[in-house]
Amino acid sequence: MSAAARRLVERFEAAWSAADLAQALGDTCAPDLHYEDPLTFKGPLQGPAALAAHAALLRTAAPDARVEGTGPRLSNGRFVAAPVRVLATHTGELEALPPTGRAIVVQAIFYCELDEARTRLWRVRAFFDLYDAAIQLGVLPKPGSVGQRALMLLRGFGLRPT
Repeated sequence: MSAAARRLVERFEAAWSAADLAQALGDTCAPDLHYEDPLTFKGPLQGPAALAAHAALLRTAAPDARVEGTGPRLSNGRFVAAPVRVLATHTGELEALPPTGRAIVVQAIFYCELDEARTRLWRVRAFFDLYDAAIQLGVLPKPGSVGQRALMLLRGFGLRPT
């Protein structure tokens, strides 16, 4: 992996914790950025400003959220895969979800395509386990728990031996 690509991904990770989120993302992302993750329900986000607004929701729910690299980045020059983890404590309200006070750790991978000049991120897809994050927040019951069995019963799956 080139040193420039490595620094670009590191700056992108740091941008999620930057004081001026919009500026930091604007410095690392192409103006026509295309971004997706499991929480972009309405389709891909277009541009650094849309990503900054999306990331601000994370800051609202978890002001202490930070993104850390967790392993080597893989690259072929134009594409970069960067494993990260998001560490946060859910202390802020987010739409219909009141603060739980729970700490969560979410493992993720940013799969990035660099722009033509290879100086900014052009397309970014973040992959993470939304179901596991919901379990950590207490929104969904833990697998094998009485709560999960009750939920399955309500969904019409009946009782099954554990």
